[in-house]
Amino acid sequence: MTRRIVTTDIGGTHARFALATVERGRVTDLSEPVTLKTAEHASFQTAWEEFGRRSGNILPHELAISFAGPVGGELLKLTNNPWVIRPALIGEKLGVERYAIVNDFGAVAHAVAALDGSAYTHLCGPEVPLPEEGIVSIVGPGTGLGVASLVRHPSTYQVIETEGGHVDFAPLDSLEDRILQELRRSFRRVSVERLISGRGLFNIYEALGAIENRPLTIRDDKQLWAAAMDGSDSLAAAALDRLCLTLGAVAGDLALAQGARAVVIGGGLGLRLAAHLPRSGFRDRFIAKGRFERRMDEMPVKLITHPQPGLFGAAAAFARAHP
Repeated sequence: MTRRIVTTDIGGTHARFALATVERGRVTDLSEPVTLKTAEHASFQTAWEEFGRRSGNILPHELAISFAGPVGGELLKLTNNPWVIRPALIGEKLGVERYAIVNDFGAVAHAVAALDGSAYTHLCGPEVPLPEEGIVSIVGPGTGLGVASLVRHPSTYQVIETEGGHVDFAPLDSLEDRILQELRRSFRRVSVERLISGRGLFNIYEALGAIENRPLTIRDDKQLWAAAMDGSDSLAAAALDRLCLTLGAVAGDLALAQGARAVVIGGGLGLRLAAHLPRSGFRDRFIAKGRFERRMDEMPVKLITHPQPGLFGAAAAFARAHP
C-alpha cells in the first residue's frame, strides 16, 4: 500500500516540513521541503498551519516528527527552542490519526539505516561501506550537538537516542585548558555542545580573544562563520580549527564508548564543513586514543550528504512503526 504522510524536522532554529511517500515500509519519495523559522511562529501548531497554507492541499492524517530534544512523557520540550509539544493532543490539534515521534538524531540514525552509499562522502579511515552488522555512532553539530547510535543486525536494526552532546568537555592541550577556563566564566558547566555547535564557534572565538587580549571585530554569527570558512579573519579561522579538533576528539570518544564499528557525521554544520573537515585536524584527534589508536584508524568515518536526513529519517521511523 502506498501512503502519503507529513514529515517534520523541528530544530532549535528551523522547522522543516515535507510530504513523504511510504510504500511497503520504505520511504520512496520526499517532496521539496518548506523551511520555517521557529522564532517567527508561536507553536508547532501555527507552523503546521502555515505549511498547510503553503502546500495548498489538505494535509494527510499521518505525521512523522523529528524533535530536537528528549522524547517520551506527556510534555516534550525542545533543547534549544521554546516550543513544547503535547503528544496526547496531536490528534485533536492537527487532525492527525497516526504519528511517530523520534529524537532529531534518532531520525538521522533511521536515515542512515535506510539510505545507500550514495548518501555519504568519505572523511577518514578505510574507504569501505558502512558495516551491515554492528554499531554505527552518529554525531552532528547544528544548533546543538546531536548524538545517536544505530545497532545493525542482518535483517533489522535498533536506534538508540541519546543526549551525548551534553557530556563534559575535556581539554587535550594547554590552549584548550585556557579555553575551558574562559568558558567557565560564562557557563557553570561546559559541555561539548558549548564548543561544537553553531554558537560554539563564537564561544571559542570569544575565548581566544580573551586569551590573546584582542578586541573582537565580529559579533554576528553568520559573519563569523563566513570569516572562519574563508580565512579572512585569523582569530575566526583559529576558532574553526579548534571546533574541528574538538569534533574529532568527541566523535572518537563516543565511538569508543558505544563500541562502534563506524561513525557518521551529520548535522547542518557537518554538511557545511564537508570540504573543511578532511583538511583540518579532525582525523588526528579522532584516532588519538592511546592504546586504541590502531583500532580508531581502521574505523570508517563518513559524512552524510543527503540534503534532508531528518525529514527522511522521521518518515522512515514512521514507516517502521506503522507498516
